[in-house]
Amino acid sequence: MIQRDISTYGLVGFPVKHSLSPLMHNTAFKLLGAEANYELFSLEESELDGFFSELKEESSPIFGLNVTIPYKEKVIKYLDGISPFAEKVGAVNTIVIMEDRRLIGYNTDGPGFIAHLEELKFSFNKKRVAIMGAGGAARALVTALCIAPNRPQSLKICDIDKGKTDNLINDLGERINVGIVEAVNSIDDLNIELADLLLNATPIGMKETDPVLIEEDLLHQDMLVYDLIYNPSETTLLKIAKDRGANTSNGLGMLFYQGVLAFQHWAEGEIPDKVKKAMRQALEKGLAQK
Repeated sequence: MIQRDISTYGLVGFPVKHSLSPLMHNTAFKLLGAEANYELFSLEESELDGFFSELKEESSPIFGLNVTIPYKEKVIKYLDGISPFAEKVGAVNTIVIMEDRRLIGYNTDGPGFIAHLEELKFSFNKKRVAIMGAGGAARALVTALCIAPNRPQSLKICDIDKGKTDNLINDLGERINVGIVEAVNSIDDLNIELADLLLNATPIGMKETDPVLIEEDLLHQDMLVYDLIYNPSETTLLKIAKDRGANTSNGLGMLFYQGVLAFQHWAEGEIPDKVKKAMRQALEKGLAQK
């Protein structure tokens, strides 16, 4: 890992104050003896140009970033290159800043999600998937599911902005086979009652006052309800799903796996299992204290 006195890494997004990423990454830096610190960069969209311009300066201490809502697609224009998977997705959640200040983008959301499903022992092979939300995270999940050798039977997706859903599928369709994907007009058209996997890829549920987007009688015990939100640890959607007998998971596992992969891009290599374990424990402890 590149060192310059104290190197800075961090998360770019808006909002970011709820993030547990600093706990995970600063734990890893400490255990590895790295002179580095992970910070939060809460930026308005109007601040992006200036922020990324400063990253190019040789004096910048920043050598790696994560990117979250709502900038996973918008940051691409600032990058000097992106990985093949990130190119397929059309969204970036990890940036490596090279010694010569070139910015290289990666997407670890998709692989992180797949890794967490494997941990949960959920096989999506020939299963029916329903996704709420068509933002940057959804792009990564749809791409990962579509290019998997054991891909689902079908994948239905909707967003409050139908144009956003159509754009996602049309855009991805230029680079990958999206034959299993169908954009639908509303949540009712997701046929959740027939789904094996329901994904909430929207930020709805982060606030206690947020509405539940679906009718609870559509949830059933033969499905996994997966909410990418991890703070709170149990959204109202997950609570209702659990009461209905469904298997449930929040997004903490995905956050962990994508974080490990991001860290390994910055470190340019595998990190020890004991460090990964400590990163996971830091996340779990941090969430329990929220």
